[in-house]
Amino acid sequence: MEVVFQDEHLLAVNKPAGLLVHRSNIDRHETRFAVQIARDLIGQHVYPVHRLDKPTSGVLLFALSSGVARQMMDVFMSGGVEKTYLAVVRGYTDEEGLVDYPLKEQPDKMIDIKADIDKPAQEAITSFVRLATVDLPYPVGRYASSRYSLLKVWPQTGRRHQIRRHMKHTFHPIIGDTTHGDGKHNQFFREQFDCHRLLLAAVGLSFIHPVTGQQLCIKTSLDETFKNTLSKLGWDNILNNHD
Repeated sequence: MEVVFQDEHLLAVNKPAGLLVHRSNIDRHETRFAVQIARDLIGQHVYPVHRLDKPTSGVLLFALSSGVARQMMDVFMSGGVEKTYLAVVRGYTDEEGLVDYPLKEQPDKMIDIKADIDKPAQEAITSFVRLATVDLPYPVGRYASSRYSLLKVWPQTGRRHQIRRHMKHTFHPIIGDTTHGDGKHNQFFREQFDCHRLLLAAVGLSFIHPVTGQQLCIKTSLDETFKNTLSKLGWDNILNNHD
């Protein structure tokens, strides 16, 4: 796990796909967590201030004190953090779009003991821009060819699995999503491209540092599987200029 930013108050790492942020009911048998690895990397306690799904890779931010953690969580809660993702989805999306679709809470049974599962659906907004498309001569499902889009995505709210659930809602599920995706297209990517991961990556965080007041723009690179898959789809030029 690579450190991409560190000062005396904050630590940002590039979390690999398949790694839980912290202990969760998602996988009771898991023994390694991003919190633990980050702590061992720098030799001090770390405080997670936001979440990334287990299958999602990319920028994960920690505070290095409880006080800064509270400040940083306030920044996230107030919408003061711009989060940027890259995603590969099924089909051709619009060139740009905004998904405004409320989502019911999906609490983690182990860490969200007090969560109210009967709470009404909460506001959830996601915007995106289409960076590229491809039409592959392979029949997956009922069509003679298979179309995919590469998106840059900005969630404006922070609901659990928001991007994944919003893309499913628009009938453009993210490739590799075994919960909200399309099994046939996931299998096609596994067999055709040897891609066994969710094609969603958090590539940037931008916010005002809660202590120094400076603007921070933290970016991270894609892992080899994600990069190789984009290359096989003919999107090398996009890969080289995604930031």
